[in-house]
Amino acid sequence: MTRPQSSGRLGRFVDACAGALMRRRRLLLLLCLAVTVALGFSATRLRLDPGFNKMIPLQHPYMQVFTKYASTFSGANTVLVSLRWKGDGDIYNAAFMDKLRHATDEVFFIPGVDRSRVFSLFTPNVRYTEVTEAGFRGDVVVPGRFSGAPDELDKVRRNVARSGQIGRLVSNDLKSALIRAELRETDPATGKTIDYGSVARQLEKIRAQFGGTDVEVNIVGFAKLVGDVEAGIAGVMGFFALAFAVTALLLWLYTRSLRITALALVVALLPVGWLLGLLPLLGYGIDPMSILVPFLIFSIGVSHAVQMTNAWKQEVAQGQGPADSASAAFRKLFIPGTVALLTNALGFMVIMRIEIDIVRELGITACLGVLLMIVTNKVFLPILLSYTRLEPSALARAARAAHASGQGSLWHRFGALARPAPALGVFVAALALLAFGAIESRDLKIGDVGTGAPELRADSRYNRDSASIVSQYNIGSDALTVVVEPTGFDDGCLHYPVMSAVERFEMHMRGVSGVQSVVSVSSLAKVVIGAYNEGNPRWEALPRNSAGLSQGAKAFDPDNGMNTPNCQAIQVLIYTANHEGATIAHIIREIRRFNASDETPNVAFRLAGGNIGVMAATNEAVEEAEVAMLLAIFGAITLLCLLTFRSWRAVLCIIVPLTLVSVLCNALMARLGIGLKVSTLPVITLGVGVGVDYGIYLYERIQHQIREEGQALPQAFAEAMRQRGSAALFTALTMCIGVGTWAFAALKFQADMGILLAFMFLVNLFGAVSLLPALAAWLGVEQEERARARGAAARPAGAAAGAEPSPVTHGLKSDTA
Repeated sequence: MTRPQSSGRLGRFVDACAGALMRRRRLLLLLCLAVTVALGFSATRLRLDPGFNKMIPLQHPYMQVFTKYASTFSGANTVLVSLRWKGDGDIYNAAFMDKLRHATDEVFFIPGVDRSRVFSLFTPNVRYTEVTEAGFRGDVVVPGRFSGAPDELDKVRRNVARSGQIGRLVSNDLKSALIRAELRETDPATGKTIDYGSVARQLEKIRAQFGGTDVEVNIVGFAKLVGDVEAGIAGVMGFFALAFAVTALLLWLYTRSLRITALALVVALLPVGWLLGLLPLLGYGIDPMSILVPFLIFSIGVSHAVQMTNAWKQEVAQGQGPADSASAAFRKLFIPGTVALLTNALGFMVIMRIEIDIVRELGITACLGVLLMIVTNKVFLPILLSYTRLEPSALARAARAAHASGQGSLWHRFGALARPAPALGVFVAALALLAFGAIESRDLKIGDVGTGAPELRADSRYNRDSASIVSQYNIGSDALTVVVEPTGFDDGCLHYPVMSAVERFEMHMRGVSGVQSVVSVSSLAKVVIGAYNEGNPRWEALPRNSAGLSQGAKAFDPDNGMNTPNCQAIQVLIYTANHEGATIAHIIREIRRFNASDETPNVAFRLAGGNIGVMAATNEAVEEAEVAMLLAIFGAITLLCLLTFRSWRAVLCIIVPLTLVSVLCNALMARLGIGLKVSTLPVITLGVGVGVDYGIYLYERIQHQIREEGQALPQAFAEAMRQRGSAALFTALTMCIGVGTWAFAALKFQADMGILLAFMFLVNLFGAVSLLPALAAWLGVEQEERARARGAAARPAGAAAGAEPSPVTHGLKSDTA
């Protein structure tokens, strides 16, 4: 059966592409196979590429301060190793001290550790100071030739008490001791980028070597977190395999054709394979936090592959040959499918506006994967289908389904949703959901929610270690640095206005909820000044002149790491109880409130460093970008839908369900205690992208059935559901079941993503098959399309001159005849 030629420039372009595709299919097939082999070989060189600096919004004002003083003050990328004595007594025994000394040596020689910033009772930068009749005397806390003798242990006990390290390097109950080390992105010894996975494995070796019946070892830090996530990736792969198996089984049950099932799965995997092969060529790796992106690409690929194979199968059921059916399926789906994929790509591209390297890499990766899908789904799949013959049993099943659109069919019942009266019920339900979602989404938090690492389960080893360290020490792995910059002073630490401002700031922050402890030169200086006066606490105050302040000069030594030479910059360390987004935001607000109220001239309090400073900057970057990102996504969708359908009604029918889904997704995140941050932001983008697929495919069929077949809106929607909705229903249910299994994953962020994605697959589907036809019924879509059809029929000369009566429909009089 010969297809009629399409009218309009766009229609003729699609016809020309279909013809060229079928004529050159062997050459294109060989080319696609060659590209697949080449990129498959390249994919073997792909490596995990975690990085601490990649998670930092370097353009944020906080991070400008952070990078300015990175070489001077303690950074955010720290590792804490705590050894806890489980026997009788405290840490001052030979067995424990021997393990602490050797553990310090092991940490000291880990590649990537800045050896000048390793702190332990056994490192020479940890000292004590005491006042004697002869003046001040100081030395290292642990003597150089420490042997563990009882008298030496007593001496160490006294030295620790004098050093002020109780609560910092020694726990408050004297049962634990801490080793604190700072990591650099590049190994200071070799200049090579450090391997976080290797660092994590060496830390685990330290745990295995020194932990036992008498000593418990707790380890936290970014490197250890990355290592635990990498260790959990094996489980991630297992759940990916399970989701793939579930998809394959359900796809076979849907098609009853092994050939179609295999083709759909292969073509859905192709963009993933091509993407993984292109990343090494572009100089990228894949971050452990972005490990879910390939499966998201696979999910979108399955959706589009099922649509194409379904359209091809419907043509075959009407007696067409494989090649003609493939050409017809290409003509039907090239425009709506390409527009949907371009919309997906634009959605992922928009998140790149967040100036964080890991987000930009994720955006590039996802955007590239979706663009590759245009080639694999719209070129490679029709070529493969043109060589495929449907099994007799599947062909008979397809033939029966082709005639199942009568008055009593399931699809006819869907048509009722496109009538005004039932549509009112849909609107009531949608408004109720919108109100519920708007109220619940107000509780959505920016940043982390809960203590510990949210990427891992609450009972994971890392989170148990974190809780143990926080409970034992006045400090932890969560620290915020505020830099005080005095101007116009030769030595800021010897001027009372500067030191008084620092003291007032420290006292203010000590009373802020969420702050565990605060350390600054003012408090250290008061201890030293009091020591000059026989330790009398009444003298532990800041003198109002430079001569008196000079007594505290020991506290102003740059080697202490609290200030630069001449005190041109002073560090205030604020240790927080946790790193929840709400806690960080509250502390930052209090710092700004103090800055606004303090009127000390020439003294500026600059935010922020430490890992809490990094999180604060990241949270603010995400919060600032969220609204702009959503506006950009919906703006891009609006523009593409307008260009495609030339109708504001079409835009509303597609956009409104997506808006409802976005609000409900935020509500679900708030209810589940999932914060909005770098790792969860792409899920919202994906949800919008999948919903656009459903909406564009359905609306294109509705438009075609009204214009070309002359059907009323209810019948047009019923036919759209038969031709496109069945594939959408299958895809949504399949993907929902597949990702729903992730809820049992060991990695909490994978479980959270699984729940969110399963929810969004289903809600997007319900929005497309219920709210879209209801809106079409009340917005007058049928009347608009009939008027356009009459206008196109009344202007045959204009059509011959190249006018486009329909930007999507290519003038095919019937897809079912």
